[in-house]
Amino acid sequence: MESAIDLSDADKALDLANIRFQLIRLEDTITFHLIERVQFPLNRTIYIPGALNIPNSNLSFLDWIFREQERLFSLLRRYQSPDEYPFFPDALQEPILQPLNYPKILHPNTVNVNVKLKKCYIEHILPAACLSQDRGEAKEHYGSAATSDVACLQALSRRIHFGKFVAESKFRKDTERYEKMIKSNDREGIVAAITDERVEKKVLERLRLKAKTYGTDPSVGGESPGKINVDAVVGMYKVCSDFSSMLCDMLTVTTKDWVIPLTKEVEVEYLMQRLDKNLIG
Repeated sequence: MESAIDLSDADKALDLANIRFQLIRLEDTITFHLIERVQFPLNRTIYIPGALNIPNSNLSFLDWIFREQERLFSLLRRYQSPDEYPFFPDALQEPILQPLNYPKILHPNTVNVNVKLKKCYIEHILPAACLSQDRGEAKEHYGSAATSDVACLQALSRRIHFGKFVAESKFRKDTERYEKMIKSNDREGIVAAITDERVEKKVLERLRLKAKTYGTDPSVGGESPGKINVDAVVGMYKVCSDFSSMLCDMLTVTTKDWVIPLTKEVEVEYLMQRLDKNLIG
């Protein structure tokens, strides 16, 4: 649960070099979690509300496990960290540990895209990542599949919401420019300002290499089958689909993808709230 980035020092936390290092580490985490998940069948039943008999709950099996885990982790002050965002905010409780006094790193905001993330993960990312979708259901692996899903989604959420750190860093470096775009509601201008296609291309190249490397068994000689669909891992960050069309239209970009545009949405919406003094508690 602890972040590798130093959240006790605002300058270090908002240093773009430190942020990039953290994002690269999260690529590793996401890839490993996906490799762990796809060893099990897709098991669609665990995503259907009410499909499994859970006492006093109509949630899907995944949502029930996820909600209970977040309730537990909230007691350990996980969601007081500025880089953690819950999928079930209503489940959070007061921590039993003393609060940590984080410096002011981000402007107060209400941006949380976890609902969109979970939907695209279940409907698109996971089915594409599974090497074989015709293995049928494996009831004995319902728990393992769901807990692996939770790990994947938490890592993806952290990676996407780190866009707030990127946005805040860029805002502080060029405040006058961003203030002008925010006040004029120039979302297109903000997207252009935060987009670096060269960096995005490197991210995709790095992901492909990692998925191929981590998903290969070094003990098997010759061309061994990979543990995960490499194209699906890259597609997780960048894939064409109907689900992302609304987001892409909003951001006026031509490539329809998942993690990258969700991160951009976080950055844009964070910046649109950056001057809102009503959010300061």
